Amino acid sequence: MSEGMGLAKSAGALAGLKVIDLTRVLGGPYCTMVLSDHGAEVIKLEPPQGDEVRDWGPPFDNNGSASYFININRNKKSVGLDLSKPEGKAVLLRLLEGADVLIENFKPGSMEKWGLGYEAVLSKQFPGLIHCRVSGFGATGPLGGFPGYDAVLQAMTGLMSINGTADSGPTRLGTPIVDIATGLFSTIAILMALAERSKSGLGQYCDMTLHDCGMALLHPHAPNFFLNGNRPKATGNPHPNLVPYSKFRTKTCEIFVAAGNDPAFQKFCAFLGMPETAKDPRFTTNGGRVINRDALTEVLEARFASEDGHDLCRRMLAAGLPAGPVLHVDEAMQQDHTAHREMVSRLGDYVGLGTPIKLSRTPGGTRAEPPRFAEHTDTVLAAHGFGVEELKALRASGVLVDTRRK
Repeated sequence: MSEGMGLAKSAGALAGLKVIDLTRVLGGPYCTMVLSDHGAEVIKLEPPQGDEVRDWGPPFDNNGSASYFININRNKKSVGLDLSKPEGKAVLLRLLEGADVLIENFKPGSMEKWGLGYEAVLSKQFPGLIHCRVSGFGATGPLGGFPGYDAVLQAMTGLMSINGTADSGPTRLGTPIVDIATGLFSTIAILMALAERSKSGLGQYCDMTLHDCGMALLHPHAPNFFLNGNRPKATGNPHPNLVPYSKFRTKTCEIFVAAGNDPAFQKFCAFLGMPETAKDPRFTTNGGRVINRDALTEVLEARFASEDGHDLCRRMLAAGLPAGPVLHVDEAMQQDHTAHREMVSRLGDYVGLGTPIKLSRTPGGTRAEPPRFAEHTDTVLAAHGFGVEELKALRASGVLVDTRRK
Protein backbone atom coordinates (compact mmCIF):
# COMPACT_ATOMS: atom_id res chain seq x y z
CA MET A 1 0.00 0.00 0.00
CA SER A 2 1.18 3.53 -0.74
CA GLU A 3 2.38 5.84 1.98
CA GLY A 4 -0.25 8.01 3.57
CA MET A 5 -2.17 8.82 6.73
CA GLY A 6 -5.05 6.95 8.36
CA LEU A 7 -4.35 3.85 6.29
CA ALA A 8 -5.36 0.32 7.29
CA LYS A 9 -2.46 -1.48 8.96
CA SER A 10 -4.04 -4.94 9.04
CA ALA A 11 -6.47 -7.07 7.06
CA GLY A 12 -9.11 -5.81 9.47
CA ALA A 13 -11.52 -7.26 12.01
CA LEU A 14 -14.03 -7.99 9.23
CA ALA A 15 -11.59 -9.57 6.76
CA GLY A 16 -13.38 -12.30 4.79
CA LEU A 17 -16.79 -10.65 5.09
CA LYS A 18 -18.47 -10.16 1.72
CA VAL A 19 -21.01 -7.35 1.37
CA ILE A 20 -23.19 -6.69 -1.66
CA ASP A 21 -24.05 -2.99 -1.53
CA LEU A 22 -27.07 -1.74 -3.46
CA THR A 23 -27.32 1.55 -1.58
CA ARG A 24 -26.99 5.12 -2.77
CA VAL A 25 -26.80 8.61 -1.24
CA LEU A 26 -25.66 8.54 2.42
CA GLY A 27 -27.17 6.25 5.07
CA GLY A 28 -26.37 2.93 3.39
CA PRO A 29 -23.02 3.99 1.88
CA TYR A 30 -21.91 5.32 5.27
CA CYS A 31 -22.64 1.90 6.78
CA THR A 32 -20.72 0.03 4.10
CA MET A 33 -17.78 2.43 4.38
CA VAL A 34 -17.50 1.58 8.08
CA LEU A 35 -17.55 -2.12 7.22
CA SER A 36 -14.99 -1.69 4.44
CA ASP A 37 -12.66 0.34 6.67
CA HIS A 38 -12.37 -2.76 8.82
CA GLY A 39 -11.72 -5.30 6.11
CA ALA A 40 -15.07 -6.25 4.58
CA GLU A 41 -15.11 -6.66 0.81
CA VAL A 42 -17.81 -4.26 -0.34
CA ILE A 43 -19.09 -4.67 -3.91
CA LYS A 44 -21.05 -1.55 -4.78
CA LEU A 45 -23.59 -2.27 -7.50
CA GLU A 46 -24.47 1.08 -9.01
CA PRO A 47 -27.54 1.64 -11.20
CA PRO A 48 -26.99 2.81 -14.80
CA GLN A 49 -27.22 6.44 -13.68
CA GLY A 50 -24.68 5.81 -10.93
CA ASP A 51 -24.95 6.89 -7.31
CA GLU A 52 -26.49 10.36 -7.64
CA VAL A 53 -24.24 11.88 -5.00
CA ARG A 54 -21.41 11.63 -7.52
CA ASP A 55 -23.06 14.81 -8.84
CA TRP A 56 -23.61 16.55 -5.48
CA GLY A 57 -20.98 19.23 -5.94
CA PRO A 58 -18.96 21.27 -6.46
CA PRO A 59 -16.31 20.56 -5.43
CA PHE A 60 -15.43 17.71 -7.80
CA ASP A 61 -12.23 15.69 -8.19
CA ASN A 62 -10.34 15.14 -11.44
CA ASN A 63 -12.61 12.19 -12.30
CA GLY A 64 -15.74 14.30 -11.91
CA SER A 65 -16.88 12.78 -8.60
CA ALA A 66 -18.22 15.14 -5.95
CA SER A 67 -16.72 15.43 -2.48
CA TYR A 68 -20.03 14.10 -1.12
CA PHE A 69 -19.43 10.77 -2.88
CA ILE A 70 -15.70 10.66 -2.26
CA ASN A 71 -15.85 10.82 1.53
CA ILE A 72 -18.19 7.83 2.02
CA ASN A 73 -17.20 5.38 -0.72
CA ARG A 74 -13.53 4.59 -0.21
CA ASN A 75 -12.36 0.96 -0.22
CA LYS A 76 -15.32 -0.22 -2.33
CA LYS A 77 -15.49 -1.94 -5.71
CA SER A 78 -17.92 -0.44 -8.24
CA VAL A 79 -19.93 -2.45 -10.75
CA GLY A 80 -22.46 -0.80 -13.09
CA LEU A 81 -25.52 -3.06 -13.21
CA ASP A 82 -29.08 -2.64 -14.53
CA LEU A 83 -31.26 -4.57 -12.09
CA SER A 84 -34.43 -3.74 -14.01
CA LYS A 85 -33.49 -6.42 -16.54
CA PRO A 86 -33.95 -10.14 -15.75
CA GLU A 87 -30.32 -10.76 -16.65
CA GLY A 88 -29.30 -8.12 -14.12
CA LYS A 89 -31.23 -9.93 -11.41
CA ALA A 90 -29.45 -13.15 -12.41
CA VAL A 91 -26.07 -11.40 -12.04
CA LEU A 92 -27.04 -10.22 -8.56
CA LEU A 93 -28.07 -13.73 -7.51
CA ARG A 94 -24.70 -15.08 -8.63
CA LEU A 95 -22.90 -12.35 -6.69
CA LEU A 96 -24.93 -13.27 -3.60
CA GLU A 97 -23.46 -16.77 -3.60
CA GLY A 98 -21.08 -16.75 -0.67
CA ALA A 99 -22.11 -13.24 0.38
CA ASP A 100 -22.66 -12.50 4.05
CA VAL A 101 -24.60 -9.25 3.79
CA LEU A 102 -26.90 -7.58 1.29
CA ILE A 103 -27.71 -3.95 2.02
CA GLU A 104 -30.09 -1.86 -0.10
CA ASN A 105 -32.15 1.29 0.16
CA PHE A 106 -34.70 0.86 -2.59
CA LYS A 107 -38.28 1.94 -1.97
CA PRO A 108 -39.91 -0.78 0.19
CA GLY A 109 -41.50 -3.36 -2.08
CA SER A 110 -39.00 -2.92 -4.92
CA MET A 111 -36.96 -6.02 -4.15
CA GLU A 112 -40.16 -8.02 -3.76
CA LYS A 113 -41.47 -6.70 -7.09
CA TRP A 114 -38.24 -7.86 -8.76
CA GLY A 115 -38.60 -11.34 -7.26
CA LEU A 116 -35.80 -10.69 -4.75
CA GLY A 117 -37.76 -10.34 -1.52
CA TYR A 118 -36.09 -11.60 1.63
CA GLU A 119 -38.87 -13.81 2.99
CA ALA A 120 -40.01 -15.33 -0.30
CA VAL A 121 -36.68 -15.73 -2.10
CA LEU A 122 -33.42 -14.67 -0.51
CA SER A 123 -33.85 -16.30 2.90
CA LYS A 124 -34.61 -19.61 1.21
CA GLN A 125 -31.89 -19.46 -1.43
CA PHE A 126 -29.28 -17.97 0.94
CA PRO A 127 -30.26 -18.97 4.50
CA GLY A 128 -27.15 -17.44 6.03
CA LEU A 129 -27.60 -14.05 4.32
CA ILE A 130 -28.19 -10.92 6.36
CA HIS A 131 -30.41 -8.54 4.40
CA CYS A 132 -30.36 -4.95 5.65
CA ARG A 133 -32.88 -2.53 4.19
CA VAL A 134 -32.53 1.22 4.80
CA SER A 135 -35.70 3.18 4.11
CA GLY A 136 -37.47 6.34 5.17
CA PHE A 137 -40.32 4.85 7.19
CA GLY A 138 -40.35 1.09 6.65
CA ALA A 139 -42.81 -0.90 4.56
CA THR A 140 -45.86 -0.81 6.83
CA GLY A 141 -47.76 1.62 9.03
CA PRO A 142 -49.37 4.99 8.26
CA LEU A 143 -46.21 6.25 6.54
CA GLY A 144 -44.98 2.90 5.24
CA GLY A 145 -43.40 3.05 1.80
CA PHE A 146 -43.11 6.83 1.71
CA PRO A 147 -39.74 8.35 0.66
CA GLY A 148 -37.47 9.92 3.25
CA TYR A 149 -34.60 12.38 3.15
CA ASP A 150 -32.44 13.49 6.04
CA ALA A 151 -33.78 17.03 6.47
CA VAL A 152 -37.38 15.89 6.12
CA LEU A 153 -36.85 13.37 8.91
CA GLN A 154 -35.04 15.95 11.03
CA ALA A 155 -38.26 17.95 10.74
CA MET A 156 -40.66 15.07 11.34
CA THR A 157 -38.89 13.49 14.32
CA GLY A 158 -38.58 16.72 16.30
CA LEU A 159 -34.83 17.20 15.85
CA MET A 160 -35.23 20.55 14.09
CA SER A 161 -37.57 21.80 16.82
CA ILE A 162 -34.88 21.53 19.51
CA ASN A 163 -32.12 22.96 17.31
CA GLY A 164 -31.62 26.69 16.83
CA THR A 165 -32.89 29.47 19.07
CA ALA A 166 -36.17 31.13 19.97
CA ASP A 167 -35.38 33.76 17.32
CA SER A 168 -34.31 31.38 14.55
CA GLY A 169 -37.11 28.87 15.03
CA PRO A 170 -36.65 25.19 14.17
CA THR A 171 -33.32 24.78 12.35
CA ARG A 172 -31.83 21.92 10.36
CA LEU A 173 -28.65 20.55 11.88
CA GLY A 174 -25.70 21.47 9.68
CA THR A 175 -24.64 17.82 9.32
CA PRO A 176 -27.00 15.15 7.93
CA ILE A 177 -27.27 13.57 11.34
CA VAL A 178 -30.24 11.28 10.61
CA ASP A 179 -28.58 9.72 7.56
CA ILE A 180 -25.29 9.26 9.39
CA ALA A 181 -26.97 7.84 12.48
CA THR A 182 -28.95 5.44 10.29
CA GLY A 183 -25.68 4.30 8.73
CA LEU A 184 -24.18 3.72 12.15
CA PHE A 185 -27.25 1.98 13.58
CA SER A 186 -27.34 -0.19 10.44
CA THR A 187 -23.71 -1.16 11.01
CA ILE A 188 -24.59 -2.16 14.57
CA ALA A 189 -27.60 -4.15 13.37
CA ILE A 190 -25.51 -6.05 10.82
CA LEU A 191 -22.80 -6.86 13.34
CA MET A 192 -25.43 -8.04 15.83
CA ALA A 193 -26.97 -10.27 13.17
CA LEU A 194 -23.53 -11.65 12.31
CA ALA A 195 -22.86 -12.39 15.98
CA GLU A 196 -26.20 -14.21 16.27
CA ARG A 197 -25.54 -16.10 13.03
CA SER A 198 -22.37 -17.53 14.55
CA LYS A 199 -24.65 -19.40 16.98
CA SER A 200 -27.72 -20.17 14.86
CA GLY A 201 -26.17 -20.41 11.41
CA LEU A 202 -29.03 -18.30 10.07
CA GLY A 203 -29.19 -14.85 8.60
CA GLN A 204 -32.01 -12.39 9.19
CA TYR A 205 -33.64 -9.22 7.94
CA CYS A 206 -32.62 -5.84 9.41
CA ASP A 207 -35.40 -3.26 8.99
CA MET A 208 -33.66 0.11 9.41
CA THR A 209 -35.47 3.42 8.94
CA LEU A 210 -34.51 7.06 9.00
CA HIS A 211 -37.63 7.66 11.08
CA ASP A 212 -36.63 5.30 13.89
CA CYS A 213 -32.99 6.36 13.92
CA GLY A 214 -33.93 10.04 14.00
CA MET A 215 -36.28 9.38 16.93
CA ALA A 216 -33.51 7.52 18.76
CA LEU A 217 -31.39 10.70 18.77
CA LEU A 218 -33.85 12.73 20.86
CA HIS A 219 -31.98 12.44 24.14
CA PRO A 220 -32.51 14.18 26.57
CA HIS A 221 -35.45 16.02 25.04
CA ALA A 222 -37.86 13.08 24.73
CA PRO A 223 -37.08 11.81 28.27
CA ASN A 224 -37.64 15.32 29.61
CA PHE A 225 -41.03 15.37 27.91
CA PHE A 226 -41.92 11.89 29.18
CA LEU A 227 -41.23 13.03 32.74
CA ASN A 228 -42.61 16.58 32.88
CA GLY A 229 -45.03 16.72 29.96
CA ASN A 230 -43.60 20.01 28.70
CA ARG A 231 -42.85 20.53 25.03
CA PRO A 232 -39.03 20.73 24.59
CA LYS A 233 -37.87 23.90 22.90
CA ALA A 234 -34.74 25.12 21.18
CA THR A 235 -32.22 26.58 23.62
CA GLY A 236 -29.41 27.34 21.18
CA ASN A 237 -26.02 26.42 22.57
CA PRO A 238 -26.94 25.95 26.26
CA HIS A 239 -27.78 22.46 27.52
CA PRO A 240 -31.40 22.13 28.67
CA ASN A 241 -30.44 20.17 31.81
CA LEU A 242 -26.94 21.39 32.76
CA VAL A 243 -25.44 24.80 33.62
CA PRO A 244 -22.82 25.93 32.77
CA TYR A 245 -22.75 23.92 29.57
CA SER A 246 -22.62 26.48 26.80
CA LYS A 247 -20.69 28.86 24.58
CA PHE A 248 -19.07 32.03 25.92
CA ARG A 249 -17.17 34.96 24.43
CA THR A 250 -13.54 35.66 25.28
CA LYS A 251 -11.14 38.34 24.08
CA THR A 252 -9.88 36.23 21.17
CA CYS A 253 -12.53 33.61 20.34
CA GLU A 254 -15.65 31.88 21.49
CA ILE A 255 -15.24 28.88 23.77
CA PHE A 256 -17.47 26.10 25.04
CA VAL A 257 -17.26 25.02 28.67
CA ALA A 258 -18.98 22.10 30.37
CA ALA A 259 -19.34 21.67 34.12
CA GLY A 260 -21.30 18.44 34.41
CA ASN A 261 -21.96 18.31 38.15
CA ASP A 262 -21.71 20.32 41.36
CA PRO A 263 -18.13 19.28 42.30
CA ALA A 264 -17.02 20.11 38.77
CA PHE A 265 -18.64 23.55 39.07
CA GLN A 266 -16.85 24.18 42.37
CA LYS A 267 -13.52 23.20 40.77
CA PHE A 268 -14.37 25.35 37.75
CA CYS A 269 -14.98 28.42 39.92
CA ALA A 270 -11.83 27.82 41.98
CA PHE A 271 -9.77 27.60 38.79
CA LEU A 272 -11.20 30.91 37.60
CA GLY A 273 -10.35 32.56 40.93
CA MET A 274 -13.99 33.09 41.83
CA PRO A 275 -14.79 30.52 44.58
CA GLU A 276 -17.48 32.82 45.96
CA THR A 277 -19.58 32.14 42.87
CA ALA A 278 -19.78 28.45 43.75
CA LYS A 279 -21.10 29.41 47.20
CA ASP A 280 -23.79 31.76 45.88
CA PRO A 281 -27.14 30.18 46.90
CA ARG A 282 -28.41 30.66 43.34
CA PHE A 283 -25.60 28.53 41.92
CA THR A 284 -24.71 25.87 44.52
CA THR A 285 -26.74 23.13 42.79
CA ASN A 286 -27.25 22.34 39.14
CA GLY A 287 -31.00 22.79 39.58
CA GLY A 288 -30.40 26.29 40.91
CA ARG A 289 -28.01 27.09 38.09
CA VAL A 290 -30.57 25.97 35.50
CA ILE A 291 -33.18 28.27 37.04
CA ASN A 292 -30.68 31.14 37.31
CA ARG A 293 -28.96 30.47 34.00
CA ASP A 294 -29.04 34.10 32.79
CA ALA A 295 -27.51 35.49 36.00
CA LEU A 296 -24.64 33.00 35.94
CA THR A 297 -24.03 33.60 32.24
CA GLU A 298 -23.60 37.32 32.94
CA VAL A 299 -21.03 36.57 35.68
CA LEU A 300 -19.05 34.20 33.45
CA GLU A 301 -19.11 36.45 30.38
CA ALA A 302 -17.58 39.22 32.48
CA ARG A 303 -14.89 36.85 33.78
CA PHE A 304 -13.97 35.56 30.31
CA ALA A 305 -13.91 38.96 28.58
CA SER A 306 -10.18 39.57 29.12
CA GLU A 307 -8.99 36.00 28.45
CA ASP A 308 -7.27 34.52 25.40
CA GLY A 309 -9.80 31.76 24.73
CA HIS A 310 -7.32 29.33 23.16
CA ASP A 311 -4.87 29.62 26.05
CA LEU A 312 -7.66 29.49 28.64
CA CYS A 313 -9.09 26.28 27.19
CA ARG A 314 -5.70 24.59 27.13
CA ARG A 315 -5.14 25.52 30.78
CA MET A 316 -8.62 24.36 31.74
CA LEU A 317 -8.14 21.02 29.99
CA ALA A 318 -4.81 20.56 31.77
CA ALA A 319 -6.66 21.16 35.04
CA GLY A 320 -9.23 18.49 34.19
CA LEU A 321 -11.97 20.94 33.22
CA PRO A 322 -13.75 20.24 29.90
CA ALA A 323 -13.47 23.26 27.62
CA GLY A 324 -12.56 23.98 24.01
CA PRO A 325 -12.37 26.82 21.51
CA VAL A 326 -15.16 27.00 18.93
CA LEU A 327 -13.28 26.10 15.74
CA HIS A 328 -14.25 26.31 12.09
CA VAL A 329 -14.03 23.09 10.07
CA ASP A 330 -10.77 24.09 8.38
CA GLU A 331 -9.26 24.90 11.79
CA ALA A 332 -10.38 21.56 13.22
CA MET A 333 -8.77 19.71 10.29
CA GLN A 334 -5.44 21.46 10.95
CA GLN A 335 -5.16 20.70 14.67
CA ASP A 336 -2.14 18.74 15.89
CA HIS A 337 -4.37 16.28 17.74
CA THR A 338 -6.40 15.65 14.58
CA ALA A 339 -3.17 14.57 12.88
CA HIS A 340 -2.10 12.52 15.91
CA ARG A 341 -5.38 10.59 15.85
CA GLU A 342 -5.12 10.19 12.04
CA MET A 343 -8.58 11.66 11.55
CA VAL A 344 -7.57 13.08 8.19
CA SER A 345 -6.76 10.17 5.91
CA ARG A 346 -4.61 10.53 2.80
CA LEU A 347 -3.89 8.02 0.06
CA GLY A 348 -2.62 9.23 -3.31
CA ASP A 349 -4.93 12.03 -4.39
CA TYR A 350 -7.58 10.99 -1.88
CA VAL A 351 -8.15 13.02 1.27
CA GLY A 352 -10.98 12.13 3.63
CA LEU A 353 -11.99 11.77 7.24
CA GLY A 354 -10.28 8.90 9.04
CA THR A 355 -12.02 6.08 10.88
CA PRO A 356 -12.87 6.85 14.52
CA ILE A 357 -12.86 3.11 15.37
CA LYS A 358 -9.41 2.33 16.75
CA LEU A 359 -8.74 -1.39 17.32
CA SER A 360 -5.46 -2.56 18.85
CA ARG A 361 -4.86 -5.85 17.00
CA THR A 362 -6.82 -5.29 13.80
CA PRO A 363 -6.72 -1.57 13.04
CA GLY A 364 -8.80 -0.40 10.10
CA GLY A 365 -8.61 2.59 7.82
CA THR A 366 -8.31 3.61 4.19
CA ARG A 367 -7.42 0.77 1.83
CA ALA A 368 -8.28 2.15 -1.61
CA GLU A 369 -9.44 5.39 -3.15
CA PRO A 370 -13.17 5.75 -3.92
CA PRO A 371 -13.98 3.90 -7.16
CA ARG A 372 -14.76 5.43 -10.50
CA PHE A 373 -18.13 4.33 -11.84
CA ALA A 374 -18.03 0.64 -12.89
CA GLU A 375 -14.27 0.58 -12.32
CA HIS A 376 -14.25 -3.01 -11.02
CA THR A 377 -16.92 -4.65 -13.17
CA ASP A 378 -14.62 -7.09 -14.94
CA THR A 379 -12.48 -8.03 -11.94
CA VAL A 380 -15.47 -8.57 -9.66
CA LEU A 381 -17.48 -10.63 -12.15
CA ALA A 382 -14.47 -12.65 -13.28
CA ALA A 383 -13.88 -13.58 -9.63
CA HIS A 384 -17.48 -14.88 -9.57
CA GLY A 385 -17.04 -17.12 -12.59
CA PHE A 386 -18.18 -14.88 -15.43
CA GLY A 387 -16.27 -15.59 -18.63
CA VAL A 388 -15.17 -13.15 -21.32
CA GLU A 389 -17.99 -14.05 -23.72
CA GLU A 390 -20.53 -13.80 -20.93
CA LEU A 391 -19.32 -10.31 -20.06
CA LYS A 392 -19.54 -9.30 -23.74
CA ALA A 393 -23.13 -10.53 -23.95
CA LEU A 394 -24.12 -8.74 -20.76
CA ARG A 395 -22.62 -5.51 -22.08
CA ALA A 396 -24.32 -5.89 -25.43
CA SER A 397 -27.71 -6.33 -23.73
CA GLY A 398 -27.15 -3.25 -21.56
CA VAL A 399 -27.12 -5.19 -18.28
CA LEU A 400 -23.53 -4.16 -17.56
CA VAL A 401 -23.04 -0.41 -17.81
CA ASP A 402 -19.58 1.13 -18.14
CA THR A 403 -20.54 4.78 -18.62
CA ARG A 404 -23.13 6.55 -16.52
CA ARG A 405 -26.44 7.16 -18.26
CA LYS A 406 -27.82 10.65 -17.84
